[in-house]
Amino acid sequence: MLERRTPYEDLIDHLVRTTSLHRGEANRVVLDVLAYFDETTEEFVRRRHRELQAKGLVNTEIFERIGEELPHRAVAPAALSQRQLRRIVYG
Repeated sequence: MLERRTPYEDLIDHLVRTTSLHRGEANRVVLDVLAYFDETTEEFVRRRHRELQAKGLVNTEIFERIGEELPHRAVAPAALSQRQLRRIVYG
């Protein structure tokens, strides 16, 4: 059976060579990192809202914290007001 090569095989090979990760683990790490960077601003806001809400924070604290976190994302979006953040979560 032919092994299916992905565009990230060189990165996976590098991780296997330079860490204690096995090939399957390295592949999973690469896919997780790509998914993280693929997350849209809206998806990030919704995810963080759920996470912070689950920790017991109230919306005032949640939207303030998300607003502080957004500029530190790998590809920072334009600044969003708390109203814009609420619209992402609640429509």
